[in-house]
Amino acid sequence: MRREPLLQQLRAYRDRWPAETATADRLIEFVERHPDCFERALEVGHVTGSAWLLNRAQTRVLLTHHRKLDIWVQLGGHTDGNADVLDSARREAVEESGIAAVEPINLEIFDIDIHLIPARKTEPAHYHHDIRYAFRTVDSDEYVVSDESHDLAWVDVQRIADYTNEASMLRMADKWLTR
Repeated sequence: MRREPLLQQLRAYRDRWPAETATADRLIEFVERHPDCFERALEVGHVTGSAWLLNRAQTRVLLTHHRKLDIWVQLGGHTDGNADVLDSARREAVEESGIAAVEPINLEIFDIDIHLIPARKTEPAHYHHDIRYAFRTVDSDEYVVSDESHDLAWVDVQRIADYTNEASMLRMADKWLTR
């Protein structure tokens, strides 16, 4: 039962973005098959929550130069058992940016992605089934770099390719610019 709200959101996402049906179907099948899909301990992979965090003017997105992956990506991380992925994405945005006041732009899933996380130390390679929501800052755009990042940067959405060539990052920028 606790997976049903996410499954409903994923089905609605699939209907809104028919070009992403294959990815949406893979994600839906994963969530349906694994009652423990929100748990980091699920070694094949798990659901993660990310934040496409925009400034108040909604012209720039906050990216992290991820310490472990060594690439520029959106803020986000593990749900740690929380089936409310929107809440997990918000929590990750606050923890990783130090910006206390962020709010969802809407309650719909903004983007999805399934990507392989390489093996590291005692952790085997596994998949992140990433659910992404769009947020904006409320009071301040001032951030603090956390231990999880080499750096953070507000990036003009139109210039995201200057920071990354990751397909999912470019897709989110395009979605934002053509909304």
